[in-house]
Amino acid sequence: MDANKAEQLKAELQQWFNQAELLIRRIPPNQLYAAVGIVLLTVFLFVLVRVFKRTISNTVVLTGLSGSGKTILFYQLRDGSSHQGTVTSMEPNESIFVLHSETSKKGKIKPVHVVDVPGHSRLRSKLDEFLPQAAGVVFVVDALEFLPNSRAASEYLYDILTKASVVKKKIPLLILCNKVDKVTAHTKEFIRKQLEKEIDKLRASRTALSAADITNEFTLGVPGETFAFSQCRNKVTVAEASGLTGDISQLEQFIREHVKP
Repeated sequence: MDANKAEQLKAELQQWFNQAELLIRRIPPNQLYAAVGIVLLTVFLFVLVRVFKRTISNTVVLTGLSGSGKTILFYQLRDGSSHQGTVTSMEPNESIFVLHSETSKKGKIKPVHVVDVPGHSRLRSKLDEFLPQAAGVVFVVDALEFLPNSRAASEYLYDILTKASVVKKKIPLLILCNKVDKVTAHTKEFIRKQLEKEIDKLRASRTALSAADITNEFTLGVPGETFAFSQCRNKVTVAEASGLTGDISQLEQFIREHVKP
């Protein structure tokens, strides 16, 4: 651009600026202030909505001991199929989908990001990758083989309930008693009481350790009182399901309670 064109453009811009200034001066101050206020309010509300949308999570994490049936529940939620029974995961299964039971519903339905974290002790560290973004956590328990594994299940559950990411955000947790279709399966009330007893023992033993040996970020319960899940800072509920038969209505209810359709 040569010097003459640059000067011409500069003169035109100055002229537009002067005209805009005259128009603004003609506007009564009250109207001008009101217009500026409306613009600022609109921008503020727009930013607020964008930020709020980002903070609403649609992630639900399935976790629990290996063999409890997490992966079958994952497939039931996604496909409405158990994929022929026993499925063992060595890597997290994750997918974003509309719940299979809702695929026939009309209208817009919010999909759910479901993550199935392997239950093997060496792979549980992967849980920390997903907990901070979770809208809810489902801790799956094998109701059929519960007693031999009650101690291990309680230790894993204790670790989850004392994680900072769970406590600070008060992430709701569902203890899901799976395989209740079997005649010898334990009831959810029995499992709840046993888990509370085991966690109470754990709490006492871990409190006795030196502070340097305690890896948990928060403590559970009320000092001097027997532990109960009602004392947790986050909401803890107990439900039943059968991955093999597809009876997962209580699991779906928990998901939709925390991930609105």
